[in-house]
Amino acid sequence: MNVPAYPPAHGLLDGKVTLVTAAAGAGIGLATARRCAEEGATIVVSDRHERRLGETAEALTELTGVKPLAVPCDVTSEPQVLALFDAVVEAHGRLDVVVNNAGLGGTAELAEMTDEQWFSVLDVTLNGTMRCTRAALRHMIPQRSGVIVNNASVIGWRAQRGQAHYAAAKAGVMALTRCVALEAAPHGVRVNAVAPSLAMHPFLAKVTSDELLAELTAREAFGRSAEPWEVANVIVFLASDYSSYMTGEVVSVSSQHP
Repeated sequence: MNVPAYPPAHGLLDGKVTLVTAAAGAGIGLATARRCAEEGATIVVSDRHERRLGETAEALTELTGVKPLAVPCDVTSEPQVLALFDAVVEAHGRLDVVVNNAGLGGTAELAEMTDEQWFSVLDVTLNGTMRCTRAALRHMIPQRSGVIVNNASVIGWRAQRGQAHYAAAKAGVMALTRCVALEAAPHGVRVNAVAPSLAMHPFLAKVTSDELLAELTAREAFGRSAEPWEVANVIVFLASDYSSYMTGEVVSVSSQHP
């Protein structure tokens, strides 16, 4: 099935100061930063890859005519996370939306998996999301408003060989989202997550075999993988006032059938 037309913007995030982590490269992070910018947000991007982060900032500048704040950040480092959030508030005075996109994958069956493989995936994907969520709440709770959108994965629900560490991390992101949503709701802060199934981008193609990609694609009802911007559209919805009654939800972005 053909990819649908790229949808026009509707100003869903007008004036919202929006931080997107792991925004460098060509995946969901960059697509989300672009869609948020198109929807009127004031964008801040971060990534641990400084060169690619600079390239992302340049691309967003060409799109919007405004150079976004770009802050290098490794989400496994608490000092770097705190510095990132302080930089956003110092530059813009507030923080309205955080998209926690940073994650690390890999393939290894548990019997052969090392502690280093396990902990590296958990530290970026789950602990990194926790660190950024915690930092966001410390700014959003006093202002009594804000939205956090976490990037989970359907693999947190569905088993796949060689993905025990990644699945455990993403299931943890889902549970974290639900628990924090209850804590944040009395302060006017919403916390939700997306759970994509298969969104194609160069990094995924690099770390996944053609055979597995073909198998996963065959499971999708549309017979194709999602475009990263199709996932970004759902993130924008969750970040916007159109989802004002939603918190603690994990929204599957998938056409996969059993």
